[in-house]
Amino acid sequence: MALATRTGGRPSTPAVLWRSTLGKKAVMAVSGLVMLLYLVAHMLGNLKVFFGPADINGYAHWLRTLGQPLLHFGWFLWLARAVLLAAVVAHGVAAYQLSRRDLKARPVKYAHTRRRASYATRTMRWGGVILGLFIVWHILDLTTLTVNPLGEEGHPYQNIVASFSTWYGGGVYCLAVLALGLHVRHGFWSAAQTLGANNPRRDRGLKLAANGLALLLTAGFLSVPVAVMTGVVR
Repeated sequence: MALATRTGGRPSTPAVLWRSTLGKKAVMAVSGLVMLLYLVAHMLGNLKVFFGPADINGYAHWLRTLGQPLLHFGWFLWLARAVLLAAVVAHGVAAYQLSRRDLKARPVKYAHTRRRASYATRTMRWGGVILGLFIVWHILDLTTLTVNPLGEEGHPYQNIVASFSTWYGGGVYCLAVLALGLHVRHGFWSAAQTLGANNPRRDRGLKLAANGLALLLTAGFLSVPVAVMTGVVR
């Protein structure tokens, strides 16, 4: 990732920060928080499916009119997608480079094999890959409707029901949500450490917040496909 330099060939401050381990961790923390805010808003929007087609279809239309008349129809969504894409790319690149840096720092394996980290910590890297692949699938399924069997533009309620009515649509979504819960649980705590929000007095509260937020997002996102697959939403 090329960054601008100051006159005379001296690296700029952003370039110096990006090259440092702390800078990459800060990028991961900030981009992660941006994605977390999006996930909370997205989950709340998804829950409108329980209030019927008119409610969630109306909500989807409202999102496309946000910012009018300053913005044209649908521009707000595209701006939000651009910000989210930038956050995902920055998060992924920083994570990959930190992983490579960590491997280079200790090329020899530890003498013992006792597991030092939690399950969520050990699966963060693979969880990120799984979520990255799921994002592609999710866009093809419910945004472009490419793989949605009965997808119809402008009818999110019907598209959700069509997608989650299939075993693979609901199954892929549920597995991705479980991976998301683990990722959020560990990522929230890591971001708090990177940004200096943790201390001995706050650690317990931050851990409870990380667990609670991960559980809330997991339950909220899972409730929609489960409701469709069990016939509660049809």
